[in-house]
Amino acid sequence: MLESQLIPNRIGNPELLAAMGALERERFLPPLLHGVAYVDEDIELGQGRFLMEPLVLARLVELLAPAKDEDALEIGAGTGYGTAVLARLCHSVVGLEADARLASDAAATLRDLGVRNAIVTGGALERGYSARAPYDLILIGGAVEAVPDAILDQLGEGGRLATVIRAPGKVGRTTLIARRGGLLETRQLHDAATLPLPGFARPRAFSF
Repeated sequence: MLESQLIPNRIGNPELLAAMGALERERFLPPLLHGVAYVDEDIELGQGRFLMEPLVLARLVELLAPAKDEDALEIGAGTGYGTAVLARLCHSVVGLEADARLASDAAATLRDLGVRNAIVTGGALERGYSARAPYDLILIGGAVEAVPDAILDQLGEGGRLATVIRAPGKVGRTTLIARRGGLLETRQLHDAATLPLPGFARPRAFSF
């Protein structure tokens, strides 16, 4: 995965490469999917959920530029892989997952791996997790049409949010949103055909 997907595509953060190299992705998948754990595409888990493609996840985490003293939130934790990656790079991580089965599996996997600086909690993804806000870093683990204000409000000063912004029928773009001086700055970078997360469709305007 590192040699064929990440490094050739200019993922150069050594701590990130070490984290993704150390974690066995198959631990975050049911046994029937172990054989496809390292494919370069999203792996569907059912109920509209998936394990994100390694390269897109790496690009989003690299955009966040995590530091060891920072606290992170992953929205759409799924089976916990992204949360586990961030836990190796940050002070603490909250993984938010709406699917109770996935949240339970993620918590068990993190516990089995001895990850002590991350928790997985349930809740509506589009609301974020305000109980531990503000966050230095927010990772949204899938494509969204727009980032809700409720989530942006949980980003602390100097904080960064990374996700894939994808309009219906379009190719998504990896996107970094940073809060500086109370203002939000947005940059879009790489194309990403990431699957959409449920609950993040932009409200449709009413028309006659």
